[in-house]
Amino acid sequence: MSLPLVVAITGATGVIYGVEMLSVLKGLGQETHLIVSEAASKNLEIETSYTLDDVKSLADVVYDNKDIGAAVASGSFRTRGMIVAPCTVKTLSAIANSFTYNLVVRAADVTLKERRPLVLMVRETPLHKGHLDLMSRAADCGAQILPPMPAFYHKPESIMDIIHQSIGKALDQVGIEHNLFKRWSGHDPKEQLRESLRIAN
Repeated sequence: MSLPLVVAITGATGVIYGVEMLSVLKGLGQETHLIVSEAASKNLEIETSYTLDDVKSLADVVYDNKDIGAAVASGSFRTRGMIVAPCTVKTLSAIANSFTYNLVVRAADVTLKERRPLVLMVRETPLHKGHLDLMSRAADCGAQILPPMPAFYHKPESIMDIIHQSIGKALDQVGIEHNLFKRWSGHDPKEQLRESLRIAN
């Protein structure tokens, strides 16, 4: 039986990454345990047409961010890892410094101490040195820093294609199989020549 995946949605712009990730995981039959911060709930109203109840319905288990006694707050509760999508710099800072003031950060800290995959989809730009130092510190503790940066080699045709590519990269880090985007398999020299000639003409 597959272990559950913890998904946290915090208050950075880009809550759709977390929402769509839950939808994808539900379709894959992957059990999810969800934590939504208060700021994320507000962004949900601003950025999407989803309600908080809509998002909660996509998860198997939902926790209050203030519930430090929740199952995911203990290392003895086994999970396959945790993804924070999106991850605010405030959350990144708390994780990097083990300042476990809420359940999102406590669950992330537990994930690190148990040597499980922790993926932080940090959403901020531009970045100053303090932000970069926090990323480095979190990475030193074992976190995978995965800002949702779009790729274009798979020739996305919609915003959702771009979102799915970032989600797919995050799922790769926790070992979940998916077909959310076309993977790079090397270039075809003949096709590259044809494309070069097309551009030249």
